[in-house]
Amino acid sequence: MINRRHFLTTVAVGTASAAALAACGTGSSTSAGETGSAENPVTINYTWWGNDDRAERTRKAIALFESKNPDIKVNGNFTDFAGYWQKRATEAAGGGLPDVMQWDLSYLRDYGQRNQLLDLGTVNINTDAFDKSLLPSGQIRGKTYGIPTSTNAFAVYYDPAKLTSLGIAEPTGKWSYKEFNDFLTEVGTKSNSAIFGSTDYTGVWWMFNIWLRQNNIEAFTEDGKLGFTKDDMKKWWNTTAGLRGTPAIITEERVTQLAPKSPFGSNVTATEVTWDNFMAGYLADSGAKELKLVPPPSDDPDNLGLFLKPSMLMVASAKTKFKDAAARFIDFMVNDPEVGQIFKTSRGVPASKTQRDGTTFEGTDKLVVDYEKSIEQYLKDAPEPPIVGFGTLEASFKRVSSDLNYGKLTIDGAADAWFKEAEDLIKQNA
Repeated sequence: MINRRHFLTTVAVGTASAAALAACGTGSSTSAGETGSAENPVTINYTWWGNDDRAERTRKAIALFESKNPDIKVNGNFTDFAGYWQKRATEAAGGGLPDVMQWDLSYLRDYGQRNQLLDLGTVNINTDAFDKSLLPSGQIRGKTYGIPTSTNAFAVYYDPAKLTSLGIAEPTGKWSYKEFNDFLTEVGTKSNSAIFGSTDYTGVWWMFNIWLRQNNIEAFTEDGKLGFTKDDMKKWWNTTAGLRGTPAIITEERVTQLAPKSPFGSNVTATEVTWDNFMAGYLADSGAKELKLVPPPSDDPDNLGLFLKPSMLMVASAKTKFKDAAARFIDFMVNDPEVGQIFKTSRGVPASKTQRDGTTFEGTDKLVVDYEKSIEQYLKDAPEPPIVGFGTLEASFKRVSSDLNYGKLTIDGAADAWFKEAEDLIKQNA
């Protein structure tokens, strides 16, 4: 469990010496035939998900790594998030996962428990620059399978210019669910339906998770079962029942028409509830001069249910022939200050203090860092890696929520459909 209350520190320019960092491994993994040279480098494959912006930044980081490690060549490739996991499943079935991979917390347990990921505790990766309470997010049954690259937190994005044009005061983030719903209704009404308040935030799994935490309910039990009831889910989906079909919430048909852009990025909604590291993408899509972040609603002002989640992790294949090279590349990507300067907050706020302190945050990047500082007092333990099959459950939650908004399912029917899928999947992986 991750206690992140005092994780963020004042951002300053400067770096810690790599020599001062202790390795998380017990010794070097280099073996005969694994080492390369500038004349004959070893080649490792690295894959990640993202858009063109992340691809450009990643390629710069790879080029920097190769310039500092001429004995290692990195072949990189990327795809979108959905296609990414389809490829990994196919590769895993055939025993051919790439040497190093960008990873999501949702899928860590699936592959780690099946011994498809390398135990990074057996190789040399410097972890002294990480808050020790953050590292368990990449651990399963005492073994380290993932190293966090960065952190992110949930927030409500809003466009201040849109609110000003409608004569609506900017929110403080201190609001109940009723107050938040009233705000969304005011946006839709005052704009004469030209701008919707938001998408239906009850269709987002992680917002549901936050609501559960606000009510002191665990999403999953330690033995891999559901920690909430069908009635809990119905209550959650009923939160916006009165908004569906009104200007407060954009219709599912319109959301589909706007894809792959989000309604918020398309300037069709005034707010969006999601992770804070989406800032750069939203600005690029919307063309807005400024976007701001405030905490999501809660009916308990002392419990916002917030936590810092590893926005992504670095992992390696258990079958890689180049463990040492893979470890050196992972270490570089999570610790090197110049890599921090390349990515800024596009991956989230750097998790390594060395990288964080060596990065200058300005403009929109500073907004994300400042937001995470502003919620420090509300941060509580983050969930450990979710249960096996969670990625499927999250996708199912989104699909069933979409059917609910299309009017294909009632709230009772949506809860029944999701619970059946969840319980069947849990039984399969028991």
